[in-house]
Amino acid sequence: MKKLFLTCMIHLGFIAIGSAQNNNNFAVQTKIANGTIEGNYDTKTNIQKYFGIPFAQAPVGNLRWKAPQAVINWSGVKQTKTFSARPMQAIVFGDMNSRSEGLSEDCLYLNVWTPASRNTKDLPVLVYFYGGGNVAGDASEPRYDGEAMAKKGIVVVTCNYRLNIFGNFAHPELSAEATYKASGNYGYLDQVAALQWVQKNIAAFGGNPKKVTIAGESAGSISVSYQMASPLAQGLIAGAIGESGAGINPTMAPVTLAEAEKIGLEFAQKAGVPTLKQLRALTSREVYEIYNESKRFGFPVVLDNYFLNDYLPQTFAAKKQAQVPLLVGWNSAEIPGQAFMYGMPYTSENFIKRVKTEYPDSHEEVLKLFPHATPEEVEISATAMAADRFIAYSTWKWAELHRHNSEQPVYRYLYSKLRPELIDNSLTPGLAGGTLKSAENAAKPKAVGAPHACEIEYAMGNLPLIKEFEWTANDFKVSETMSDYFANFIKTGNPNGGKLPDWKPLSKDLKTTQVIVIDTETKMIDSQIEARYEFFDRAYKNK
Repeated sequence: MKKLFLTCMIHLGFIAIGSAQNNNNFAVQTKIANGTIEGNYDTKTNIQKYFGIPFAQAPVGNLRWKAPQAVINWSGVKQTKTFSARPMQAIVFGDMNSRSEGLSEDCLYLNVWTPASRNTKDLPVLVYFYGGGNVAGDASEPRYDGEAMAKKGIVVVTCNYRLNIFGNFAHPELSAEATYKASGNYGYLDQVAALQWVQKNIAAFGGNPKKVTIAGESAGSISVSYQMASPLAQGLIAGAIGESGAGINPTMAPVTLAEAEKIGLEFAQKAGVPTLKQLRALTSREVYEIYNESKRFGFPVVLDNYFLNDYLPQTFAAKKQAQVPLLVGWNSAEIPGQAFMYGMPYTSENFIKRVKTEYPDSHEEVLKLFPHATPEEVEISATAMAADRFIAYSTWKWAELHRHNSEQPVYRYLYSKLRPELIDNSLTPGLAGGTLKSAENAAKPKAVGAPHACEIEYAMGNLPLIKEFEWTANDFKVSETMSDYFANFIKTGNPNGGKLPDWKPLSKDLKTTQVIVIDTETKMIDSQIEARYEFFDRAYKNK
């Protein structure tokens, strides 16, 4: 009995030791411009992590709907070991995951992952903007986690920015009180404030403020396109990465200040709170509920002559954008073909009918561009049509604008890796990159390509943090390839290096356009679909 007792105690001791060693952190302190912060040093990964660092004052009370204000210095040591609250938002995309401490208007915080030792300096920096249509998302999502990229020798920053009515609301009284006589775009100004914080503070984490690359997906990619065009971000960035999206008609293009103010005033009047005093007196709950009751999907980006002076095609044509290397691309099946077919079966007759409805004066040209002889061709063409109209064309246009109005290289990709099977058969892929519970006995159509947002965890090296999918060796192979391309670009402005397949930048020669297809077998190809985008260029009048 005594021997059994000793054996049990030894066994329990090993369990206790094992549990204790799961926490591999010790506290580390860093002095930044506003005071001292304390984060964690992970001895297993050798990455230091600082979560929930304030980069602007809380935008509450009289600071609601104002440009972000500088942080007030603090005394003592501020704990920065947990993610802050995420911006106010409804569950617009139920497949998004978060590690944040709830929701709050007090959300202007950022996170830093750094591999720097005590003597390290001048590391390249990545600042990543999350997606979510400017109505959802936050900087704590696992797919944006910076540890894997930090292991490649990069200081990684993710930042929150205000969303929906809290981030993009314009109103005549707001414009009147602002020093720059405009309103709206607060979420984008939050991003600028984060970039300014990086300039002041990133050296304390071993980073080089002159080697900052900004990146993002979907609305985050659109943010990158706008930051490239904004005079406020000039000199703050050295490179740009865009994953699916640019602020170019028809994708979240800006409106004039007068139109934005009119939209905002009409919204406030309909809600029964027409004045700024009344609006600022509302609680977070009241603003949240009034906005949700309106059924609006956010508020538009504004040509405010402060953050944004002109439409992106005009800004780039005038060569007023940030003259930095650009890596940009989209996915092979951004959105389901039914977004174009409106529920109609994939038949040749139905596709022709839809094309004639959308393009009555140019349907013959469109039908030549999109093969539709069989149901299989129709599904692929409807998917391509839906994707082009949703986000692919605008991304193409961004690449072309920079290609022809900059001496800096432009690297274009098409992400084509099909997702693996889901571990849980009761789940189905969502629209924002995650998963949702599927309806009982719901049919799960076979994918014809890589959907919107699915590449994020591959690019950031975060497959192990996404538990829903049955990742295979090929998935990890693609992730290593894509994250290495990104890391090389962040470090040098060129994605090439090592044993990676050669990725040539877009040529100034209009005769051929070469792009890299990122898949199980990654390779360069001559694009055969440029005529599609040239048609949309004319259709959307962005020439």
